[in-house]
Amino acid sequence: MSSSRHRRNALRARASVFAALGDETRLSVLAKLCGGRPLSISRLTIGTHLSRQAVTKHLRVLAQAGIVHSLRVGRESRFELEPRSIEDIRGYLEQVSRRWDNALARLKAHVEE
Repeated sequence: MSSSRHRRNALRARASVFAALGDETRLSVLAKLCGGRPLSISRLTIGTHLSRQAVTKHLRVLAQAGIVHSLRVGRESRFELEPRSIEDIRGYLEQVSRRWDNALARLKAHVEE
């Protein structure tokens, strides 16, 4: 795979993660999954006004973006955070932040000259 194709694929994957995280319901589901234990849909609906079907739809979006994955435990599906996707986004945001810091430092040096 060419380098530019790899970069495009990486950007596409990151964009899908950002899009999936752009919903407050999905962010609240993700917050519940940050506890480190896989949770069932019924556990994820506790304390919310959401139906199991609504949570299932949100989990599907998160799974398609690679943020969560499901595990079968007996007859039940449980969902778990996929930390690699979040770590990738964190690294990407740190890289963008460094670029902005460098650009601002160059601007400051130019203005102060």
